[in-house]
Amino acid sequence: MKQYFSLLFILSYSLSFAQPNTEVFLYDIETSTSKIELKNGKNLSNNEGYDNQPSFLDDRYIVFASTRNNQTDIAKYDIRYDSKSWLNFSEGGEYTPLKIPKKNEISAVRLDTDGKQRLYTYNMSNGSSTELIQDLVVAYYTWFDETTVISAVIEDDNLNLYVNNLQDNTSRKYVTNVGRSFHRIPNSNLISFIAKEDEEKWQIKSLNPKTGATTIIANTMTDVEDICWLNDKTMLCGKDSVLYKLTLKKDNDWKQVADLSSEGITKITRLATNTESNKLLVTADLSILSDPTETQQGSIVNQTTESEESTTESTIEASQVEAIIQRNLDAYNARNIDAFMKDYTDDVKLYEYPSTLQTEGKDAMRKNYKDWFDRTTDLRAFVKKPTAMRLY
Repeated sequence: MKQYFSLLFILSYSLSFAQPNTEVFLYDIETSTSKIELKNGKNLSNNEGYDNQPSFLDDRYIVFASTRNNQTDIAKYDIRYDSKSWLNFSEGGEYTPLKIPKKNEISAVRLDTDGKQRLYTYNMSNGSSTELIQDLVVAYYTWFDETTVISAVIEDDNLNLYVNNLQDNTSRKYVTNVGRSFHRIPNSNLISFIAKEDEEKWQIKSLNPKTGATTIIANTMTDVEDICWLNDKTMLCGKDSVLYKLTLKKDNDWKQVADLSSEGITKITRLATNTESNKLLVTADLSILSDPTETQQGSIVNQTTESEESTTESTIEASQVEAIIQRNLDAYNARNIDAFMKDYTDDVKLYEYPSTLQTEGKDAMRKNYKDWFDRTTDLRAFVKKPTAMRLY
């Protein structure tokens, strides 16, 4: 059955979309020659709104993007004391915080209130920030070493891979049309990334940042662009509520590790491991918006009532809608007009809130947004608060 959406947009210099209620989970991970097990799951963000893009500072501290006062800031979690603090107080929103190698600083993508989007450094002692890469709209990135950043830069309708040398202030583009997942491959001088040249079959590739050479490693699961490395042979990824692994030169396809649906997880969106590979961070959408709690055994369960159980069907529908919204948001941020327009019907109507008709029909809407994408270089949609969408 075709779904029709009643949409209200505000045509201004910022655009708000609804995002899923994501949470960050921490697991102990145990590996052997025969299996991988997740234990002692804990919701460490436990926060209404957007919590995403976690990474390990070290074996004690974790940082992630988290909603505070309708803004996304950098949260710091202490595993030892089960406590959360905040690292920054800027007016903009911060995303993808990562430790800078050999420095007492972290980096993050900042979206300022004027729409400018850049990569910044933040001093972990006082929170002061400095713009790191000028003139490039960095969307996602990772560190190769303390002076080299591998980044996905928004250009035209694509995310393109750049190697940024901060020492000599140079940036070089090596690959076009990449995904958001970048990782240093353990025990190597290579970075992994997701190649999307073939829209039907995404690939995991390696990049040598010094030479620009790339090599195919494996295919991703269908429509999955987030992975992490457990060791130099084994990768993990999540699809819906299931965690999978692929061991190179051993597995001929992705193998199921764990199903987290019993913990209220509907969609795994980000993964990260620590240097010892004995802890795993999982960002996921939740099926129920009530707070998850821990059992005495340490597994996560959702406390439900009879009325909550009766809403399962509508919850599934909401999750499906959230997935469509996220896909459309990603296309918008990449300024990919073709992908952006796929989710709209031919008779779509675009309104300025509350009831002023702006355009009618898909062709008119496409022209409107194509012009917007072409003239707005520092473009990124972000969420200040959830909004409602009606289904017909």
